[in-house]
Amino acid sequence: MVSDPKRDLPTLPLGFAHRGARAECRDNTLRSFSRALELGAAAVESDVWLTADGVAVLDHDGQVRQGLRRVPIKALRRADLPRHIPTVAELYDLIGPEVDVSLDVKDVAAAGAVIEMAAGIEAASRLWLCGDGPVLARWRELSADVRLVASTSPARLAGGAGGFAGGVGRAAAAGADAVNMRWSDWDATRVATVHDAGMLAFAWDAQRDGTIAAVLALGADGVYSDHVGVMTAALARWRATTAP
Repeated sequence: MVSDPKRDLPTLPLGFAHRGARAECRDNTLRSFSRALELGAAAVESDVWLTADGVAVLDHDGQVRQGLRRVPIKALRRADLPRHIPTVAELYDLIGPEVDVSLDVKDVAAAGAVIEMAAGIEAASRLWLCGDGPVLARWRELSADVRLVASTSPARLAGGAGGFAGGVGRAAAAGADAVNMRWSDWDATRVATVHDAGMLAFAWDAQRDGTIAAVLALGADGVYSDHVGVMTAALARWRATTAP
């Protein structure tokens, strides 16, 4: 486990309910997040956008249908959105400040509003903002407490000087706390490289029990899954077998 004496880490490994309990409910809805908690999730994931009137809301595609057209969320006021799309404030009202929240920041303008909201309820250290490249350094300037996740791939990390290790180093220098890649992109060497840089290794799209067990065995510190019951059971078995 990576440790930072200046900033307490959450209990690892983390299991993020991807868009809530997506395998059972309409994703990115309050019902989906509520069901994830019922299934034992200690962390949830979603995608965040900013409306035209400055409200941070949760939706995957960032567009809503109006008649025959699809309109970007950023062009609409909160009151114009379908009722099933929740705000970040409504999510926090539901889950409270003790649940870790991972947000894929699809609209970079939303980052500041989300950080301010989380800080207001003392939840910034349990907020994981996912992005890539220069935005991470800008977000770190906004908050020393928020957790930053470099959502990336081996090819993107290896695209500059120093190959994969060089890309990992640049993510760490930008202030990232974790690197998030698809589960199949991880191997023991890559996990070790991320850990050596002082960051956590997160694996997304981990849907099956065997997949989750495999990435945990590599040393992954967190997984993202649609199948929350499968994920929580796999994490419980992992903790039981690795407990001192």
